Amino acid sequence: MDIISELKQRAAKAKLKVVLPESTDERILQAAGMIASEGWAVPVLVGQPAALKDAAKKANTNIDKAEFVDIENESTLDRYAKAYSKMRSLKENIARRVVSKPLAAGAMTVAIGDAACMVAGAANTTANVISVATLAIGLEEGISIPSSFFLMVLPEMLGRKDVRLIFADCAANIQPTAEQLADIAITTARSAKALLGEEPKVAMLSFSTKGSASHPDADKVIQATEIVRKKAPNLAIDGELQADSALVERVAKRKCPDSTVAGKANVLIFPDLDAGNIGYKITQYLGGAAAYGPILQGFKKPCSDLSRGAVAKDIVGTAAILCTMATAQ
Repeated sequence: MDIISELKQRAAKAKLKVVLPESTDERILQAAGMIASEGWAVPVLVGQPAALKDAAKKANTNIDKAEFVDIENESTLDRYAKAYSKMRSLKENIARRVVSKPLAAGAMTVAIGDAACMVAGAANTTANVISVATLAIGLEEGISIPSSFFLMVLPEMLGRKDVRLIFADCAANIQPTAEQLADIAITTARSAKALLGEEPKVAMLSFSTKGSASHPDADKVIQATEIVRKKAPNLAIDGELQADSALVERVAKRKCPDSTVAGKANVLIFPDLDAGNIGYKITQYLGGAAAYGPILQGFKKPCSDLSRGAVAKDIVGTAAILCTMATAQ
């Protein structure tokens, strides 16, 4: 069974609501129809129900089992505007204009508990999704920035089959500071625990292992590791580690024999976006890995971005990942 099918089975136990705010997009309607027919979650669409059902028919999909947030309905709009007004200390007429837009309305369904998570980005930029989610849903306590991860599944690695790893940050933060890198590591560990079904072992990656090289870039990783140890003392983390030290026990025994993470890492934190983006694409295209993501993280409740080239199957997979993350909260 592939990992998305496994996650759907896990999500089905809770059957949470996932909001898909870009609901006039044909791909979103198709994804909503697939989620509804498979029955592991309840899709929530933003818009006038009759109009969306007509659009779904034209897209050859059935959304009769979906739920709807009709922002043309005055009472619905009032409810969301009042909540956003209070949340952001805005005048209610200003809040009303904000939440009358589908993306903001979708984020508000999550913020006030009408849905467990949000999948967006088919028609909005990553920056827009992050901005709206930050304002409406907010960041996790103690986390300074949103970030992203990829769920990587390798058919084989070092003699092991179906290896599952989490890579971060591969899509959002270009040059994180040590403090930001620490927050990325903590958030990614939480995501990994929810998705992998095992305790995260976090490797803070560098071109250096335990002082084998001296450079401010390596120092940043060392500093980030120490910050994590203070903020999350029970987390299994080590750094700075080269990728081979993080993943290969034979190498780890030589380079850092006292480490409880080296050689066993299932979470790889890259020092910057150059390394993260290059790393996941090399693993995907040369290593034959399946790459699921990027998935946004760091919000109080799960919310993620999509590639604007995503197809319905990609949207469904992202929804399965987020619903599984939501069940762990």
